[in-house]
Amino acid sequence: MNSFIEELRWRGMLQDMTPDLEDHLKKGMTSAYLGFDPTADSLHIGHLVGVMTLLHFQRSGHKPFALVGGATGMIGDPSFKSAERNLLDKSTLDHNVACLKDQLAKFLDFSGAATNKAELVNNYDWISKFSFLDFIRDIGKHITVNYMMSKDSVKRRLEDGNGLSFTEFTYQLIQGYDFYHLWKNENCTVQLGGSDQWGNIVTGTELIRRMGSGSAYALTVPLITKADGTKFGKTEGGSVWLDPEKTSPYAFYQFWLNVSDEDASKYIRIFTVLDQVTIESLEAEHAQAPHLRIIQKEIGKQITTMVHGEKEYEIALKASEILFGKSSTEDLAALDERTFLQVFDGVPQVQISAAEFKAVGNVLDLFGDVTQGVVFQSKGEARKMIQGGGVSINKEKLADPNESLSMNLLQGKYLLVQKGKKNYFIIEVK
Repeated sequence: MNSFIEELRWRGMLQDMTPDLEDHLKKGMTSAYLGFDPTADSLHIGHLVGVMTLLHFQRSGHKPFALVGGATGMIGDPSFKSAERNLLDKSTLDHNVACLKDQLAKFLDFSGAATNKAELVNNYDWISKFSFLDFIRDIGKHITVNYMMSKDSVKRRLEDGNGLSFTEFTYQLIQGYDFYHLWKNENCTVQLGGSDQWGNIVTGTELIRRMGSGSAYALTVPLITKADGTKFGKTEGGSVWLDPEKTSPYAFYQFWLNVSDEDASKYIRIFTVLDQVTIESLEAEHAQAPHLRIIQKEIGKQITTMVHGEKEYEIALKASEILFGKSSTEDLAALDERTFLQVFDGVPQVQISAAEFKAVGNVLDLFGDVTQGVVFQSKGEARKMIQGGGVSINKEKLADPNESLSMNLLQGKYLLVQKGKKNYFIIEVK
């Protein structure tokens, strides 16, 4: 098995590290932590780079700590942010922390008796014990204002004219103390983070040197970008969340399915645990038939299964195939309402009353009298296309214009009409 550093290096997940870290990791099992900001009750895919870094750390035989910032979440990290965040109360933060642990458990092993099992810690547990006077006396005296002002994240906020509150200015000192606390109490010698966290991380190594005369190490991963320059993890609908209530498994799978070829080659290294030989084989296969989107499908399979489970991946896969005709009535009926509407987002819809639906004698009446002008302009057009085998309802092909409307409503209220190969319509019975 590759060492942790070798693994990150070939995957393109290594940005910077302090000197001697690689030698330090070779001495035996080491502990490292990575922080998560609990300002929402779900992680989004922008967090996954950090999560995968911890996953590889544990797979390399080391012990990962996932730190949730119950205390720092009340302040907000100013690193490369243009404005101060809204502050959250403790009950909201406690709820968010519990939700994040459930999601992290899908990637990290928190159970068992293994010495390198993952642990979740909350910096509220130790920061809340400080009084303001104690903190500025015992911790603040070790770091100069000049040192804090030299950080890029601070300088950028001051230079762009938005300013920086004292609350935000203290963030790096609190994060630095987190590292010192874990170093002292948990023998945690490494902090991991995104490249925008370098300044905060080395503040921690400096505190450990000054307060404990000890050595500690830092490693950062690149901030993920898209080939077209737009922000990774954002869609027109906003962030892509791991919580299925915020982003459905279908929409989650679709995000990965639709990434560009250039991004896909990068993402399959970062967001899956497939080995180098397997990935290079997939890339060679993809190069022979790019239109099949082999890499995108594999990324979608791997990460959707990891986050949502195999069953939800299978549903998302079948939902994705519905538009291309590779599905059955049973596949369609298996979709929940939200996924059904997402699959057919933008499809023309018409609403009819339950009384109108009940009065429909045959399929020709449905297209002629009740919904005329939506699917077909006339009964004659509908009759001709049905007789030619070009119309289906709920994926059941119609053969006779005069047959009764016997199919079940999807979700108790929808009919999906397909006209030709690509034209879909939704009839909603209200």
